[in-house]
Amino acid sequence: MDARNADHAARFRTLHTQGVLRLANAWDAGSARLIESLGAPAIATTSAGVAWARGYVDGDSLPIERLLETARDITRVIRVPLSVDMEGGYSDDPAVVASNVVLAAETGAVGINIEDGGGSPDAMCAKLAHIRDALATRGLDVYVNARPDVFLRGLAAPEARVATVLERAARYREAGADGLFVPGLTEAGAIRDIASGAGLPLNVMLRPSLPSLADLEALGVRRLSAGSDLAEAVFAHVGALARPFLQDGRGVPGERMAYGAVNALFAER
Repeated sequence: MDARNADHAARFRTLHTQGVLRLANAWDAGSARLIESLGAPAIATTSAGVAWARGYVDGDSLPIERLLETARDITRVIRVPLSVDMEGGYSDDPAVVASNVVLAAETGAVGINIEDGGGSPDAMCAKLAHIRDALATRGLDVYVNARPDVFLRGLAAPEARVATVLERAARYREAGADGLFVPGLTEAGAIRDIASGAGLPLNVMLRPSLPSLADLEALGVRRLSAGSDLAEAVFAHVGALARPFLQDGRGVPGERMAYGAVNALFAER
């Protein structure tokens, strides 16, 4: 690992120990550079946004080569740590998943997300263990954020979801996870219970019903992700602009970022 990556890796870990790290997830080099310019201390990708930008559906269908190209494009233009959403690792074979994570780390990424989806915790543990061993063998420092989809997919009865997440958290921690990402988790009591019992920094995903940022910090949350929210908003905005243009050749009044300001984001990067 070169000096820059080592510095980024250490910085990214530190960001999970103070306050709530807010990650406004990007999907390409342009969105990443814009978010960085607004003061973001780190950049994370959204798997959905990256897939859509590359012309694929979300859900482990993106070829790993396209993901790596996106990561390289982003690390070329930003100067802050990058974490890459790797969905389920783009394979069911733990050895292939570990190899994919190593490839992502070699692009300059110092963090990854990996999810259990609808699969078994056993399969996730095998992936995490292979990832841990592969990174250690190559001397790579990567923050591994494990995502149990219990709340997001309703994989347990409502009254059993906290306990199910905590059971998985204990296993994922033992297998090598550094953080725990629980999308769909919004209720304050459940957040507090998971944050205090997981033994890993807790990451939640933006939802309208989430407690305030100050409350999240008090509850023990260490990371808040926008997920695909920004990418979805951009698609809606582009659609709203393109529709009247295609109908009558006119633009829509509203705020624009000036050409020169956009171009300047990429000067001498």
